[in-house]
Amino acid sequence: MSPKGRFLRSAGKFLALAAFLIFAIGPLLWIILTSLKDLKEVYTFPIQYFPKKPSFASYTKLFSFARFGVYFRNSLILTLTASFGALVFAVLSGFGLSRIGKRSLKQRLLLLLYFTQMVPPFIIMTPLYTTFSSMGASDSMIIVAIIYVSIVLAFSVIMAKSFFDRIPIEIDEAARVDGCSVFQSLVWVIIPVMRSGLAAIFCFAFVNIWNELFVAVLFLNSPNHLTIPVALNSFISKAGISWDILSAGIVVALLPTMLVFAFGQRYIVAGLTEGSVKG
Repeated sequence: MSPKGRFLRSAGKFLALAAFLIFAIGPLLWIILTSLKDLKEVYTFPIQYFPKKPSFASYTKLFSFARFGVYFRNSLILTLTASFGALVFAVLSGFGLSRIGKRSLKQRLLLLLYFTQMVPPFIIMTPLYTTFSSMGASDSMIIVAIIYVSIVLAFSVIMAKSFFDRIPIEIDEAARVDGCSVFQSLVWVIIPVMRSGLAAIFCFAFVNIWNELFVAVLFLNSPNHLTIPVALNSFISKAGISWDILSAGIVVALLPTMLVFAFGQRYIVAGLTEGSVKG
């Protein structure tokens, strides 16, 4: 290929990637700019794309009048609790599916886990709500955390099993020779080897639980128990939409997931790559 052809090909790739980047980041950038405008600039026509005097008034309103700090705390507690719970159960279950029991039984259990991924979670929410309401536990963060664990657990177990399959069984046997029990070899020998896999499982659970709305709306009624997705949904009403406060809330809601991926990106990529193919 001639130098001119290579240049045109590189320029085409660059323009295509630039267009995709604008398409992907454009909505996020618009939300950030809207959160920095005052109320008049939000509704100005023709549209004012950049704020004349960037202001954090919408963030002040968000935390002072909307009690967003309480919702943020509730989301953080629920998400961290359920994510760590799902991680623990996924590691134990994935280890059992990978190392213990007959192969035929493990294949049936794994097939059952795959089948659960075909069932939308909201289908079972009505009987769950009826059951917990009759027990007087419908407005409980503990119950919601348990439901969140059950929602993300099946896929987390599948991921954990794939990571354990990548670790040679000779490591287990060497730990047994040194006097470790099955549980000790898991905790002290195998888990340190699959740190990247643990990070991938935790991030998957964290993102899915942090953004969950349906269960929180259904089970949490008290203003002191509401989460961020419920709070953002409450900004949309028949009286109108508070675009400035809603945009500020979205920006704040994005920060935890961005931080999780920023600090765990290296482990996530390594974990997903290691767990993708057994060999």
